[in-house]
Amino acid sequence: MDVSERPQGVTIAVPILPEGLSHQDAIAEQHDLIEELIGREARTPRVFWYYTPMALAFTSDLECDLCIYDNMDELSLFRGASQELLSLEEDLFARCDLVFTGGMSLYEAKRGRHHSVHAFPSSIDFKHFSKARNTKQDPSDQAGIPHPRLGFFGVIDERMDIDLVAAVADLRPDWQLVMIGPVVKIDPASLPQRSNIHWLGGRSYAELPQYLSGWDIGFMPFALNESTKFISPTKTPEFLAAGVPVISTPITDVVRPYGEKGLVEIARDASEVVEKAELIFGRPNEAWLNKVDRHLATGSWDKTWSSMHKLMLDVLDGADDNRVDTSLPTYATTPAE
Repeated sequence: MDVSERPQGVTIAVPILPEGLSHQDAIAEQHDLIEELIGREARTPRVFWYYTPMALAFTSDLECDLCIYDNMDELSLFRGASQELLSLEEDLFARCDLVFTGGMSLYEAKRGRHHSVHAFPSSIDFKHFSKARNTKQDPSDQAGIPHPRLGFFGVIDERMDIDLVAAVADLRPDWQLVMIGPVVKIDPASLPQRSNIHWLGGRSYAELPQYLSGWDIGFMPFALNESTKFISPTKTPEFLAAGVPVISTPITDVVRPYGEKGLVEIARDASEVVEKAELIFGRPNEAWLNKVDRHLATGSWDKTWSSMHKLMLDVLDGADDNRVDTSLPTYATTPAE
């Protein structure tokens, strides 16, 4: 086990396995490594926090005081997903005390499968991304790209509609599309190549505000397929915190609440992307940005954690008593701007 420390008390433990192990042997080795690291029995109060049901395969016999399933994506719909996911998710629902979902569509899909499901849509590290509002110097690999610029950052995989990217580039050859992120699970050769599409590769979290500061529009060209049915893109509020107007395809958790509140423009095809972009280029941003800031002020990761922590303490104190107790996110109960 490769164990390393991170700031603020986080320890990262990565199992290093020999190449060529069978699936069952890999599960057994991971189980033994984790048991050696933390012990089978909890010597002090212990919380197991699962982001994927697959981890249950090698931790199901270890003892914990509180078990949480933090369901951020519908992993079973991703390309290459294991068939074990569905059965292990059933086991995890049976074991866990709380289920947190990363968005409203996931909440609606999962709320009937457990007695205590709670929606926590993506929040925002506002201080970090708002640096883009006051940064004026382009990174060296972006400085020579003309304006206007439509930018994307994130993993580039089957969730991206690369045909839409190509179509927008063809409709407006004088617009520049700046695409930042690693290419995963798709052939890099399948990415459209145009003089006005710039595939810059991955960049660090710390570098993102500087890139965003030079974008005229944030572009979220998500494909509408099984892998995007339940996503709640964290980059939506991150773009907004950076002060960058956003155009997105009609992803449910972007339409609600961002599209409905007029914070994000929704486009279904390349011609609508062009139409919405021209609308953004022609409007003053001050009123829109004031509305954005009022919305973002209602949520933060600190507030998200505070709400999660209260639910956790209620379970540990026996206050939930296995009652049916589903929660809606803050934005669902606040009036539209």
